[in-house]
Amino acid sequence: MTDTQPGPAAVHASGPTDLLALVPGFLGFHPTDSVVLLTLGDAPTPFHARVDLPADPVALEELTDYLARVAERHGARTLAALVYTGDADLAEDLVDDLAARLEEWGGDVLCAVRADGERWWALGRDGGGPGTPYDLSLHPLTVQAVVDGTVVLGSRRELADSLGADPAGTAEVEARVAAASDRLAGVTRDRLVVEGRWVGRRVRRALADRLRLDADDVARLLVLMRTSVEVRDVAWAEMTHGNAGAHVDLWRDVVRRAPEGLRADPAALLAFAAWLTGHGALAWCAVELAQRSDPDHGLAALLTTALAAAVPPTAWQPFGTEGLSLFLP
Repeated sequence: MTDTQPGPAAVHASGPTDLLALVPGFLGFHPTDSVVLLTLGDAPTPFHARVDLPADPVALEELTDYLARVAERHGARTLAALVYTGDADLAEDLVDDLAARLEEWGGDVLCAVRADGERWWALGRDGGGPGTPYDLSLHPLTVQAVVDGTVVLGSRRELADSLGADPAGTAEVEARVAAASDRLAGVTRDRLVVEGRWVGRRVRRALADRLRLDADDVARLLVLMRTSVEVRDVAWAEMTHGNAGAHVDLWRDVVRRAPEGLRADPAALLAFAAWLTGHGALAWCAVELAQRSDPDHGLAALLTTALAAAVPPTAWQPFGTEGLSLFLP
């Protein structure tokens, strides 16, 4: 599994323990059996990436080639590699191969560390020694993250599970889906335009008042988005860099209350909003959820490409509702 995302604003780190303390806040969870690559110093588009550790040498080469290509694409010449594993040989091999690939275009692994949750070792130096103990729970950067309201889960699995269905909420919405579907049976183009304008108004009101949508509105939204991708795009068009955080809250709640067959659209919108806010791991989890519901979902496929390439959110320009095909004459 790969999680790539743009880097945050510059943060000062004085050593490996500081870097290890920063990673959970960047990802939203504590990584295990992973390699995490962090941009150090200046870069045109800083990024960080987390990838599951490979199971065989061929996969190792593919992984380091991928990470080196992402770093080169972003102009990140100086990097830190943090390998979360108890396998010292695997960590050494991975970092050696990565360093060689980065060197081909002028990149460098300035800091390479293996960590097992209790101790870290500087790879290439004292990797065979007793290691350095660390406790992230008491680290000042961890404390600051708590003060800032950053939620850090125990694992990526916990992050994915946080998007699981809310049984009571899903049952309440599901009971209203049939009525919403009946209302839209045989809907005309003119009626779809009216409904699309309602979607825009309802999303804007939800973003302004930050109140949970009632079950009738959730059902209506889900059925409308399933009925027409043009209506889904009305909700998407309400997204900007400034309000993306509010969209994350809105669509996360809708995803958790959506019946199984209607989860793809809100999950893709959640993924897009998460990407805009720099939460790449959450975006990946939402994309995977959307594709489980609809393997051919267009917006989810678009995001898969952007996330895999660690495209920065600044590359996206909000498009507004003026040019939406639904509202064109």
